[in-house]
Amino acid sequence: MQQREIRVFDDTAEGWERSLMAFLAEKERRSGSRRTMESYSRMLQDFFGRLGKPPDQVTSQEVFTWAHGKGLSGKEPGPVTIGARMACISSFYKFLIRLEIVTSNPCDALERPRVQQSPPRGLSGEEIQRLLAVIPVTRSGLRDKAIILTLTLTGRRRTEVLSLTRGDISEDGDTIYYSYRGKGGKAAKRELARPAFNAIIEALTVWGKSLEAMEPGESLWPTDHAERAEQGLGLTSGTFYANLRRYLKVAGLPLAGVHIFRHSAAKLRRDAGESIEDVSRFLDHSSLQVTTTYLRRLEGQEDKSWRKVAEAIGV
Repeated sequence: MQQREIRVFDDTAEGWERSLMAFLAEKERRSGSRRTMESYSRMLQDFFGRLGKPPDQVTSQEVFTWAHGKGLSGKEPGPVTIGARMACISSFYKFLIRLEIVTSNPCDALERPRVQQSPPRGLSGEEIQRLLAVIPVTRSGLRDKAIILTLTLTGRRRTEVLSLTRGDISEDGDTIYYSYRGKGGKAAKRELARPAFNAIIEALTVWGKSLEAMEPGESLWPTDHAERAEQGLGLTSGTFYANLRRYLKVAGLPLAGVHIFRHSAAKLRRDAGESIEDVSRFLDHSSLQVTTTYLRRLEGQEDKSWRKVAEAIGV
């Protein structure tokens, strides 16, 4: 994706713009998410573009007015949006203070709105079975079924699953492993549940592929898009999301995003008797990212609960 030229301050703001680019680069590196970086970039450009002044001249009142003001949609922002805007500006100023570019953060004087957290949703075993039952037995359907099973049985994030390639799959005796790069760029290796692996093999077969003949960098998720297929790339996140919404509608289930399967993985493992600590370690939650001991305990280990989850979803 080509970066837009940033013009957010004034004609003499080249130094500030370099600081902004450095902040965005660090944000992407630390979060492991290009989407997060792009979101911060849009907000920062909108904020400083509206003000037309450099960061060291910004006041708390100006941050407050922008955070609570109408966006490009013309709608009043909700508490979540206001909080996200403040967090973005505050994060940028913390970066500038750390580099001794400015001495204060205008967000420190502001109180962020309280957000009523809705309980995370997760599909039950019966609902997963209903969803799988409506997926057509076609090339695309079998591929999408394999993705859903992999998401549910591994608990991995969307990008972590959709970016899997042939080279990420390995065997050790009768156990199949997958390697992935998690949030923050942390690399890890886990057991791949047998039903997910079998579904991947079945899908690849109908696409005329096999693990033995695939290149290491080739995606596990074939696509009909000729240009992407020629480059060894798989289907896009947008295509899978659109397919998922269609399957959920046919199954009579609430429309949801791909992250529903991460919630489902947590719910199903808790229902299967795992402790909260075990589920947290399994999902690599943020509290574990600073605790390498937990990560080492899971690295390459057998997954002892996928069988119970597989039984619950009927695979």
